[in-house]
Amino acid sequence: MINLIVSLVIGALSGWVVTILMKLDSSNIIYNCILGIVGGLVGGIAASLLGFSAHGPIASAILAVLGGCLFVWGYRKFTGKDL
Repeated sequence: MINLIVSLVIGALSGWVVTILMKLDSSNIIYNCILGIVGGLVGGIAASLLGFSAHGPIASAILAVLGGCLFVWGYRKFTGKDL
């Protein structure tokens, strides 16, 4: 149970950092959580393809932020719209 709570907090904080870095217009906590979770998924897939892995909450947060930025960048590139 505690791992789930820690993961959601890391996801929310990571999503919030992504909204700041990528200059998104959102202050919704649910949006930030979803963006952080998607960022963690994208970052995890990208890291595994490159032969890396995250161990610990700080590395997971960094990976989620990088993955979230990659996701937002790709979304903007392919659709021409902002999230």
